[in-house]
Amino acid sequence: MTYDITGKTVAFLLTDGYEDSELTAPWSAVTEAGATAVLVSPAEKSIAGKKGHTQSVDQAVSAANANDFHALVLPGGVVNADHLRMDETSVAFAKAFFEAGKPVGVICHGAWTLIEADVVRGRELTSYPSLKTDLRNAGANWVDEEVVTDQGLVSSRTPDDLPAFCAKLVEEISEGEHAGQHA
Repeated sequence: MTYDITGKTVAFLLTDGYEDSELTAPWSAVTEAGATAVLVSPAEKSIAGKKGHTQSVDQAVSAANANDFHALVLPGGVVNADHLRMDETSVAFAKAFFEAGKPVGVICHGAWTLIEADVVRGRELTSYPSLKTDLRNAGANWVDEEVVTDQGLVSSRTPDDLPAFCAKLVEEISEGEHAGQHA
């Protein structure tokens, strides 16, 4: 089934060291479904992925407001996720989507930012397997599945899961806010 998300704006929060395909595949999926994608970052001009993909930053996270977006995507990559979880402004930006009940997509190591934002307690999600203990210690129910959806929170493990992740992400964005999506 195809979903039309025309008129929606999706924030992609990341910085240097991201997993290239975890930005490019979801970006293509949401834009092909009609949404506007916006790269939000603590970096100033552009960011570089692990495999050499570079992309310009559209908006500084310090100037970004979750109220201006319909959904958030957190690509993975160890270095990217580690830097974001240490950036208080990025963590607060991510948490604001949960407080507003908006869809959030997270893949691989991107879940570290959600742990830091304290929004995974009582939620079911997946991630790169090495985050299993971190997520469980933060109160999440970690499962080893291709894609997991819990009230607007869409999660996947690795780039191998991108087709299922992208399809579910677009579906959740089309549904809009979820009452069970909370901080």
